[in-house]
Amino acid sequence: MISAELFLKGRGLQPAQATHEDSSSGREPKAVGHGRFRNRCDAPTTSMRVSRRHVAGERSDTRQDPSDFGACREAALRLLDAAPRSSGALRERLLGKGYMPDVIDDVIERLTRVQLLDDDAYARSAVRYCAARLMGRRGAVAELTRKGVDRTLAQRVCAEADSQGVFDDAAWELGRRTARKTVGMDPAVRRRRFWSAGGRKGHNPAILREIAQELFAEERD
Repeated sequence: MISAELFLKGRGLQPAQATHEDSSSGREPKAVGHGRFRNRCDAPTTSMRVSRRHVAGERSDTRQDPSDFGACREAALRLLDAAPRSSGALRERLLGKGYMPDVIDDVIERLTRVQLLDDDAYARSAVRYCAARLMGRRGAVAELTRKGVDRTLAQRVCAEADSQGVFDDAAWELGRRTARKTVGMDPAVRRRRFWSAGGRKGHNPAILREIAQELFAEERD
């Protein structure tokens, strides 16, 4: 009787590859070539995961130098590119990012010198915005101050706008809108709503009284 190996060779066939079996672990046998391939694939994945964790750790540990003038200037330029700001509002944002006050002052001085930061122009633009929202002089000063404009500058530009009748025009428009919206309501309610709106907008009581007498004269008790 011939062996199985000789039988296969006689017909031009090759015997199957031997497999390694770990008798101590009880695991099923695996082909040697397949095992090497799987291990090579697994190794880079583990390495990549460790590398990503390492990079993430390095980024989380990185801290911006609070005295870095260049970094502070770049942060300021990004903020100004996102939206117009006063120097006061810009200072608050940079302080919130951790930069030192003297470095921030130097950056603001540099940006002002090259006309990338102009508080006067910003304040005048903000006054026009307030007038479009039908705000009065007092309301506009409060709004500009809230936006970081120096109070002295805010009062000056609002006084100039007031002298040009900007806030009087806003008050009259507020009165006309209130009158249209409250048509058919009780006269006392209409006047009360107008006075309430005028007060919230920060208008002068004198101009509010004049408008109420003009627009609601026929409805006075």
